Amino acid sequence: MFSAFLDTHPFREMIDGMPVCPFPDAKDRAAWEGISPEDRNDLLALYETLKDVPYPMCTASQFMAFVRSGSRKVYEEPYFLRRRKLIASLLQLCITGADAALNDMIDGVWCICEESSWVISAHNINHFDGAVKAKDKPLPEYDDVYVDLFSAQTAMILAHVDALAGEWLDAAAPVIRRRIRHEIERRVITPFMTRDDFWWMGFVRKDLCNWTPWIVSNVFFSASLLMQDRIRYVQLLDRGCRMIDRWLAVMPQDGGCDEGTAYYNMAGGALLDILELLERVTDGKMSLWQNEKLRNILSFPLKTQLGGAWFVNFADCDAKPMLCGERIQLAGEKLGDPALAALGVRHRGMPSEQISDVPHFTRLLARLFHPAPESVQEETAERDVWLPDLQLRVIENSGMILCAKGGHNGESHNHNDVGTFILFADGEPQIVDAGNMTYTAKTFAKERYTLFNTRSAYHNLPLIGGCEQQPGRDFAARNVQRLHDGLMLDIAGAYAEEAGVTALLRTMRLDGGAMTLEDEIVLNKCKPVTWTFMLRHRPQIEGFILTAGNLCMAYDAALDVQTEEIVISDPRMACNFPGSLWRILLTDDASMNHKRKFTITRS
Repeated sequence: MFSAFLDTHPFREMIDGMPVCPFPDAKDRAAWEGISPEDRNDLLALYETLKDVPYPMCTASQFMAFVRSGSRKVYEEPYFLRRRKLIASLLQLCITGADAALNDMIDGVWCICEESSWVISAHNINHFDGAVKAKDKPLPEYDDVYVDLFSAQTAMILAHVDALAGEWLDAAAPVIRRRIRHEIERRVITPFMTRDDFWWMGFVRKDLCNWTPWIVSNVFFSASLLMQDRIRYVQLLDRGCRMIDRWLAVMPQDGGCDEGTAYYNMAGGALLDILELLERVTDGKMSLWQNEKLRNILSFPLKTQLGGAWFVNFADCDAKPMLCGERIQLAGEKLGDPALAALGVRHRGMPSEQISDVPHFTRLLARLFHPAPESVQEETAERDVWLPDLQLRVIENSGMILCAKGGHNGESHNHNDVGTFILFADGEPQIVDAGNMTYTAKTFAKERYTLFNTRSAYHNLPLIGGCEQQPGRDFAARNVQRLHDGLMLDIAGAYAEEAGVTALLRTMRLDGGAMTLEDEIVLNKCKPVTWTFMLRHRPQIEGFILTAGNLCMAYDAALDVQTEEIVISDPRMACNFPGSLWRILLTDDASMNHKRKFTITRS
């Protein structure tokens, strides 16, 4: 896609000079004094909360905690706090025009430049290449530089410090800017230009994920602010675009992101960053907004939004993700899609939120200098979405929303969830996917499927004689058919051979204010089948009727019933589902043939 364009329109012909920073520097008092009072107060309050907090130590033992105990937080908390305080100090200087935070900013630059590595402990190896295990590399090696998500993001932050406050830094000590540029070149630009073995580049591995656009976008930002050599700059852009092409090759034509809507910030949102930057630095010559696949990727959140803060949350996705609303707004404006732009406006949030998790600093700046329109177009039509490549169905009827999926169990950030569903009623989740938890060493290791939230036994799926679905690309849905009111598919292939499933035809429909779930299961020997439902509210059962929250579920036979309360102790999951979830297990006696129907209505 990019390559085809560049083969006929090379950057050396499209770029006349070097780009300039798209955001005003601290000396542009009119621009900074023109931001809204609410945004100004938000960012000054952020600095006030951090100004008396010392830059934390980032120690070797903290780094080694990942291989010693599996904890990512031990190192990531001080690592990201350093970057948030640096950003807050820079913004205090830009907003006020005074130098009260200058020393804080200089201290932040210096201690980050002194770090042995900008790579976080969980990413300290070229992951997934099989050559080195994390336990064999507990600390970074100075002469073996790797580029991960956050080394690239650190480069972007420091490049903006240089661009927005360069004159202040030069007045304090010119060596500061020289140090910034030296470290960005050594740690990010040179390896980006000279190494081909980083898995996320797509040269040695084809199954790529959000790492590719996220890293490339931040390298592009850094180079666009700091590079002085035009020839080398166009070579960097060309190289990065060909990496993005390799990522686009594995993205489905329908634009669906199997990592979930929460990863739009890092995947589709990063692609938007790249497209916007390329359009700007080529003075509009490279404008790809009409490409159908790119449009589908950029509009993905509109297809998965469920109202309010809620989104479809299959895979490692939060049910209430923190999205970069301004980026979604810009995507809608670039694509001429008012509903997408309106969705972005509704999710803009406050600027400081853009650095409350990992510091998306360019998103914060874009949020400040790209205002929301005075009025937006509200979404009124009932949802009716079908993404055939992702095999995601979202349909709304009479105040209920059914989200059903097929797919396979080798997806990026996979959960073993082929054939599961989510059900909303009156704007609230009722039958849920538990979603994501705080990442640890287990999250992306062989122990991944010991975590309850990734297992099919904790999704809205049947257990066959106690057997769960298995991970891997081969464990997939078959004969997936979109219905006008739902989805039908065979999920027998998601179970291992020992489960003995010959066929498992699942039909999910939503019509007339009721959802029906029908399973027809054929086994090669007599086994019991247990249907699992993950509920937001405590269930009550009387006869063949289950009530929970706003829902009433009727089933057509006497089934053994077990109920499990799952107290949500993980802080990330608790942001979406505070308190408890409830797991209901409905078990049918052993048989070779099971045919059951569940009808779900409002209570």
